[in-house]
Amino acid sequence: MDFFNLQPGEWQALLLTLKVASAALAVALPLAVLMAFVLARYRFTGHGAVNALVHLPLVLPPVVTGYVLLLTFGRKGPVGSFLDSVFGVTFAFNWTGAALAAGVMAFPLMVRPIRISFEAVDPKLEEAAKSLGAHRLTAFLTVTLPLALPGILGGAILGFAKAMGEFGATITFVSNIPGETRTLSLALYTATQTPGGELAAFRLTLIAAFVAFAALIASEALARRLRARMGGGHA
Repeated sequence: MDFFNLQPGEWQALLLTLKVASAALAVALPLAVLMAFVLARYRFTGHGAVNALVHLPLVLPPVVTGYVLLLTFGRKGPVGSFLDSVFGVTFAFNWTGAALAAGVMAFPLMVRPIRISFEAVDPKLEEAAKSLGAHRLTAFLTVTLPLALPGILGGAILGFAKAMGEFGATITFVSNIPGETRTLSLALYTATQTPGGELAAFRLTLIAAFVAFAALIASEALARRLRARMGGGHA
């Protein structure tokens, strides 16, 4: 029975992981939608460079990304010192930094499927809406965005899953502080480095798998409901 009894630190890690992943998704998803739309619909000087920069965290070692975040958003970094002195916002060694790291690592995984979804929407549909008097923003919100929702949902799922499992950038940027930055991944790492921590490590592994599985089941149900509504709308 002791196997199923989560210790206080494990509850903290679970709740913090959900908090960090949710915050990362809430901030990164709108930016991913905007970036995906720009990359899908516009061609401009430096388009390839912007696309490469967006996907850079996928090919860089996560530790490098975490170190760049530390140099930039740390208390002595150019952005971090400004935010700390002007707004009192601190990222380094704080759960907000864990959310930032998770969001940065998840961002390219969200942009790619959303961009493909936007590219699949016929621009002529937007033009038709504009010809009927719809504003560009109105056409986007009422025509393009609903048709791209399956891709947006897919990107959100990938982003949330990546944010939940992020490790390298997080531990480099915000360390492994119990109750503050120790997510499930970091708690699992700590358990594997602790003598006699095999049971806790296995329990944390099952918890992470269960949460991820539940998120996938919920997202699949939401996707089916969305497809049914869209199908009914076209009928």
